[in-house]
Amino acid sequence: MTTMLASPIKPRTEDSFAISFAPLSVDEIYARADDSANGAVVVMSGMVRNQTDGKPVVALEYQAYEPMALRVFYQIAADIRSSWTDVTRVVIHHRVGRLQVGEISVLVAVGCPHRSEAFAACRYAIDTLKHNAPIWKKEHWEDGSSSWVSIGACEQLEESC
Repeated sequence: MTTMLASPIKPRTEDSFAISFAPLSVDEIYARADDSANGAVVVMSGMVRNQTDGKPVVALEYQAYEPMALRVFYQIAADIRSSWTDVTRVVIHHRVGRLQVGEISVLVAVGCPHRSEAFAACRYAIDTLKHNAPIWKKEHWEDGSSSWVSIGACEQLEESC
């Protein structure tokens, strides 16, 4: 008896996915999501904030299992196209490494002919990424202590990470 493995999702050439140590650019992500068929491009920018649950944060450190994270990104794009068939572009880029307060940690952009679908697809992308991607963050506190948090655990536990 042979077991058939599901073929891996392949990214579309018009989409863009990355895990990067380099700073992310809103302008670059917007340009990658832009298309002449779009009536809307929705961009979601996740940033390092200065506190979590009132406790002062000085930095975050992100790590990712890149091959699996990219497969999750590809699957998100495939799911989006199943639900919102007019989507023209999906862009998901996430930083790794140590980031300071105010730096962008993730950018998600969706291009689509209509704004309501673009908003819905962008929200789906970031929510699914946070729940499914193997990306972890270490919060560095003002008092010198730190702790690791799985981004997915934040969503599953409904915590405000």
